Amino acid sequence: MLGIPHNEGVPTSAPTLSRRHAAGSASARGLLFTVLGEFVLPAGETAWTSSFIDILGRLGVEEKATRQALMRTAADGWLHSERIGRRTLWQLTPAAEQLLIDGTERIYGFTGTVGDWDGRWLIVLARAPETERPTRHVLRTRLAWAGLGSPAPGMWVSPHADRLPDAQRALDEAAVADAQVFVGTHTGYGSLPAMAQQAWDLGVIEQRYQTFLAEFGGPGRRDALSATVELVHAWRRFPWVDPALPGELLPKRWPGAAAARLFARLHARWSAAARDEWAALNQ
Repeated sequence: MLGIPHNEGVPTSAPTLSRRHAAGSASARGLLFTVLGEFVLPAGETAWTSSFIDILGRLGVEEKATRQALMRTAADGWLHSERIGRRTLWQLTPAAEQLLIDGTERIYGFTGTVGDWDGRWLIVLARAPETERPTRHVLRTRLAWAGLGSPAPGMWVSPHADRLPDAQRALDEAAVADAQVFVGTHTGYGSLPAMAQQAWDLGVIEQRYQTFLAEFGGPGRRDALSATVELVHAWRRFPWVDPALPGELLPKRWPGAAAARLFARLHARWSAAARDEWAALNQ
């Protein structure tokens, strides 16, 4: 979904973002993207270097690492800079604006589970020879990026039949010639929850939700600005790692919905003060 180096502020082809950074890696660059989406995009799409140094410094990122993250992000086509006196102003490129708009919709629209399910499955049968490792890698990462899981070698599934275009795009990007794609229903034989456990590592995802609940469900945090960045940064990984399965496929007492409610409640509590503080910081 979401770098192709270039020398201009706006790339000639759409830059890309690794899944690790899209999902909110703990690096300086990952935190930078959280700040860009949460504050820079809605507040005019520009920010001073000093503002990034301040907010990332509150989160334990050294000034040098922040400057390097800004330069790398600009080199990859997401930012361009302008010198104004002794200061540097950073502005989102059009590609970055669209990236962050799409990411915001996915992050804030994610609820940890789905409601009514029509029972349809998206099924992809695709294999690449062991000798074609780049193709295998692209196929695996692109299908996983689209939320598909693999219960058996060469088989990928999702209860979201509407992700068919994403699956087709993944096959095209991987240039897999030998593939079959189906949309259908389960008619018997075998346990669907058991298949879901095989297709996705639900135990790991469940533990991440429990960690999120433990981290943010306790006493109040520091200033609203850094608290909001920490909250959004921790939450933004879930739309990429959780396939959002229907309740009937999930283990009992699945914590995803509770984590989503906590995220929404805390974001509503902190975001207004955080944006005011960012505006004051970014003058």
